[in-house]
Amino acid sequence: MVDARHCLFGVLVAVTAGATSPPVAAAPQNSHPAKPAEVAPRGQREAKDISYGDWRKLCFKAGGAKMLCRTSITGTFPTGQTAVRVDLIEREGDRTARLQLLVPVGMYLQHPIKLTVDQGRPYPLPYSWCVTNACIAADVADPRIVKELESGKTLALELVDSNLLSLKTSLPLAQFGAVHKGTPAQTLEQYVDQ
Repeated sequence: MVDARHCLFGVLVAVTAGATSPPVAAAPQNSHPAKPAEVAPRGQREAKDISYGDWRKLCFKAGGAKMLCRTSITGTFPTGQTAVRVDLIEREGDRTARLQLLVPVGMYLQHPIKLTVDQGRPYPLPYSWCVTNACIAADVADPRIVKELESGKTLALELVDSNLLSLKTSLPLAQFGAVHKGTPAQTLEQYVDQ
């Protein structure tokens, strides 16, 4: 029979020997930081009960600044809470546009939102920031996606929530081209007195 003191002594010798052994050489450092591992969704579900309004174009002109126009559509839950808002934002005279989506908090922010027009290839839109009641995914709009939005029939959105479930919803694009190219529904102007 082994005495408990001998077992304890063996553990102490092993720990002490490990502490006095020469250090192991560290692995060479890679000059490129490692990319975080992408987490795959664990399942999927449809985002149901979202009612979409019509596409609208609003323009803003503040002081002597160039006009800023936003072509948008909003989807809401039956409670009235915004489920998703899609904005294409353009400044007068600029050749680039900004594509922006607002979604409720509770999304897995490391996974970008994927936008797909009709059966085209997915367009990733990374999250930029969150406020108390919404998270915003935004980036410079590739001219390809703007053309696809103008001629497309359906815009499919795929998000990943904090439970790692993929959420999918689709919204209509039939009016987008005419609204985007047309006159604004409203222009808000602000004059600055000096």
